[in-house]
Amino acid sequence: MHAFAKLVNIVGTSTKTNEKLQALVDYFSIANDTDKLWVIAIFSGRRPKRIISSTILQKWCAELTGIPQWLFEESYHTVGDLAETITLLFPDKNNFQTANRSLSYYLEEFIRLEKESEEKIRNFIFTSWNELNSNEKFVFNKLITGSFRIGVSQQTIVNALAKTVNISPSIIAHRISGNWHPVTTSFDKLLSHNEEEADASKPYPFYLSYAIEKDLNVITSSEEWQAEWKWDGIRGQIIKRHNEIFVWSRGEELMTEKFPEYLPLQNLLPNGVVIDGEIICLRPDENIIHPLPFSALQTRIGRKNITKKQLLEAPVSFIAYDIIEHDGTDIRNSSLAERRQILESIISAANHPALKISPIIEYASLKELEEIRSRSREINSEGIMLKRKNSTYQVGRMTRPKISLQVI
Repeated sequence: MHAFAKLVNIVGTSTKTNEKLQALVDYFSIANDTDKLWVIAIFSGRRPKRIISSTILQKWCAELTGIPQWLFEESYHTVGDLAETITLLFPDKNNFQTANRSLSYYLEEFIRLEKESEEKIRNFIFTSWNELNSNEKFVFNKLITGSFRIGVSQQTIVNALAKTVNISPSIIAHRISGNWHPVTTSFDKLLSHNEEEADASKPYPFYLSYAIEKDLNVITSSEEWQAEWKWDGIRGQIIKRHNEIFVWSRGEELMTEKFPEYLPLQNLLPNGVVIDGEIICLRPDENIIHPLPFSALQTRIGRKNITKKQLLEAPVSFIAYDIIEHDGTDIRNSSLAERRQILESIISAANHPALKISPIIEYASLKELEEIRSRSREINSEGIMLKRKNSTYQVGRMTRPKISLQVI
């Protein structure tokens, strides 16, 4: 826990990416495999469930420190953060010695105590508050209150892992995505390339564009650049492996059951494909892409049971931007032009209204493209994406070679 608290302190206070990267490298170099697994998990949002409410934590803290409840509330109001307030009310004792427990010990205790009595949870938290130093206690409180947030990108985590294991960053990024949990996997298994152990639903990390308004001189011609509309929906991936279909959002939420419109694709797509695109509501028109406002999609988000009326009023489709796995092979290193040919062939063969290809915008000059972009809002588009035709599919938000021209 001491090493993790030190890591959080550096990553949480530093504004320099290289310092955060080195702190992660140092941690991964010394931590045991279980703790490394948990760090990857909690930094990517896979935190354990809360086992006690904030109100009860406040009550217990006031009880243990001997201060009246009104004074605790005033302290909390002044500090503005429950985890920090509790930490400040427990100053380290002279000649203080920590229990030197691992990060995984505490996180696995959280899970074990989910179904235990309130008294057992209270005893665990009291013991932890008394045996941790201030830095460790602050991190512990952040975890137990469910307010753990850390300013480090997944790409930084990937790069740090790449420096400590003999695997390329793009492969690591793929392997740590998807539906996994530290309790049911191991560090070696997570990073293993054993196909028999691979999660069939596992998505790839998304390649993101960035907005530009100036310096458009890099855009030479439509011979080198591919222009497409940027639609206002939910970025996602449709995956077909082992005769199963999976739909993931960019936020790494498995959304297959929420959109029954995609289920017919299970029989229409070939095995071993991963298609990147936009989850969006479209008006039923076979000739053109005519999206409904994002508010229509919002009526579908979060609903487990979809009514016939909702299916009619907010029909969901998928606009395919790219393909990143074909015939079970990662094709991210193929050029965009090559990937586009494969994508067109697969979508044409599927021939289903729930899966459409992102149309290429034809233009003769940059001036003409800017004029086309000025009409974006008329078709509920956020702007235009420009992609270099010889580009590979990378990870994260790059400044080259994909560019998104957003609506001004």
